[in-house]
Amino acid sequence: MVNNGRIAVVHFVGRIADGAEAGTVFDTSDVDVALSEEIYHGHRDYKPLEFRVGAGEVVAGIDEAVETMETGETKTVRVDPERAYGTYDAERVVEVPLDELETRNDVTAEEGELVKSDTDETGWITDVTDERVVIDFNHELAGQPVEFELRVIDVHDPE
Repeated sequence: MVNNGRIAVVHFVGRIADGAEAGTVFDTSDVDVALSEEIYHGHRDYKPLEFRVGAGEVVAGIDEAVETMETGETKTVRVDPERAYGTYDAERVVEVPLDELETRNDVTAEEGELVKSDTDETGWITDVTDERVVIDFNHELAGQPVEFELRVIDVHDPE
C-alpha cells in the first residue's frame, strides 16, 4: 500500500457518476483519453498526477483511494461531493452591479465568462441583465458525485 508522506504518481480519468451525464469524462491525465473524449486542451500538459499522499494536495477521495492501492493497480472509486468538489452552496452565488464588475475586472460581462473576486476566487458568470450580473463561485462539479479511475504508476519517497 501507498504510505502517507510518500509521493504517488497516478494516471486518472474523472467521470460524472450520476444523472443524465453519468459516465461523461470531465478530466483526465491521459492525452489519449482527452482526445477520444473530445476534452483535449492544447495549453495543458497531460501527464500523471504526482502528489504527496495524505497531504491534501488532491481531491480527498483520490488521496484516500490511493492509500489502499499498490503500484501497478487500477481501481475505480465513487466519490461523494463532500470528498470531491464540495457541496453546492447557494451563498457562493452572488449578484453584483454590472458597471462595477466591468470596471473592476476590465471585462465585458457575458454568460460563461470567468471572473476573479477581491479574494482571488474564480467564479463564472451565469446571468447578465442591463443592471446586474450573477456570479457562481461554486466549483462547477459542486454537489455532484464523481468517479475516478485511478492507476498507480509509481510510488517513491520525497526528494
